[in-house]
Amino acid sequence: MYSSFQLARKYAAYILGALNGKGHGVHSPFVFDFITHVLNDRTRYPFFDTIEGLRARLRQDTQVIEVEDLGAGSATSSSRHRYVREIAHSSLKNKKFAQLLYRIVRYYEPRTIVELGTSLGTTSCYLAAANPAAVVHTLEGSGTIADMARVNFQKIGLDNLQLTVGNFDETLPRVLAGLQTVDLAFIDGNHRRDPTLAYFSALEARSGPSSILIFDDIHWSEEMEEAWKKVQGHESVTLTIDLFFIGIVFFRSDFKVKQHFTIRF
Repeated sequence: MYSSFQLARKYAAYILGALNGKGHGVHSPFVFDFITHVLNDRTRYPFFDTIEGLRARLRQDTQVIEVEDLGAGSATSSSRHRYVREIAHSSLKNKKFAQLLYRIVRYYEPRTIVELGTSLGTTSCYLAAANPAAVVHTLEGSGTIADMARVNFQKIGLDNLQLTVGNFDETLPRVLAGLQTVDLAFIDGNHRRDPTLAYFSALEARSGPSSILIFDDIHWSEEMEEAWKKVQGHESVTLTIDLFFIGIVFFRSDFKVKQHFTIRF
């Protein structure tokens, strides 16, 4: 992964080069609508306080658990034995972006959602709470962490989550085999180029014109930036939005020319 200094420089360049987050200068009606009704929606929805309460408790949890790490590893620890509070601080998608995912699901109403990388389950809860009519298929590599996530789902009171444990190379094909289409996917499980592109290929094969794929940490490393460029260039991708910490992919057939936007958020 990039060093903190490298990431800071990249983020500064992103801020300077990105379109402002108000929609000024955006000529795509679809993207302007996304900025207006999703990106800049400041509503505090009912589940926000409940899920953030869970996050706060996890950040105080001094329990030590053994973690099976099947991805690119932790940026903060190389130990298999980790404090829950450490995982909560380093591995959970922060409130700003987790609540953006909630708003995306709430606005576009996907019915079949796939998440690669459950972790302790806070982001999973946001995805599931945003549309109770949806089913969220969330995949986690570590059985110990998955057990904690299940408990957290029960605490929040969500019953539209289906959690699968194991290596994504094995579990993702199995989950996708039971789905006709994937309406939305959040990929936050293995921050390396080749696995990321493999996940994209598998999910793209189950995607339709209204599907949305969201990739986490697209500027985390040179490998992830290479993967993001490959995704952007894929023939089925018609629109991408770069928010620096996540990248959003659309397949809408009404876009006849590829469009790529970098927007400040």
